[in-house]
Amino acid sequence: MRAAMTRIRFKGAAVAAASVAMAVMLTACGGDAGSDKPESEQKQPKSSASEGQKTPDAEESADASVVLASVKGPDGIELVINSAQRDSGGFVTVKGSVTNGSKQQFAAQGWQGNEQEMVGNGASVAGASLVDQAGKKRYLALRDTDGRCLCTKFTTGIAPGGTAPFFVQFPAPPAGTTDVDFQLPTMPTATIKISG
Repeated sequence: MRAAMTRIRFKGAAVAAASVAMAVMLTACGGDAGSDKPESEQKQPKSSASEGQKTPDAEESADASVVLASVKGPDGIELVINSAQRDSGGFVTVKGSVTNGSKQQFAAQGWQGNEQEMVGNGASVAGASLVDQAGKKRYLALRDTDGRCLCTKFTTGIAPGGTAPFFVQFPAPPAGTTDVDFQLPTMPTATIKISG
């Protein structure tokens, strides 16, 4: 009788563990457009001094000779977008650089956005979004299961006169959509073309 009760308890614990694992998997893959990445995309290495969390696609620098858009914001900040690449996983990675033309350290004030689900994303480009005007849809920066943006985090800021690379990943708009608006708080809108 005791052995039977032990088996029942073990089976109950196994069912509970499987239910929890399934709920975690569904949470990682679910959500609205732009909320989460599949579990295989979630593990990110720690950030470096000037770049944030990286994905394999984002580690390579964009070709600086290609300029999709260049916008200037307040205090001499210039944002250049060099690529917006669609990949087979259903994501778009936008890469470029930020130049601090001011005389003060730049800490990306306001660029982190105000999403409640995003955590620990100060001095980052977490507030970036892609807007598909034709499809009337906005795509927010992707985040991992801990709420961290899949984007660059300028952990030490950008020194006066300095330039730092950035990247940010979004859910991909439909395949027929190539022209989108890249928006980042405090900066003018930049219309860019998605390749791939």
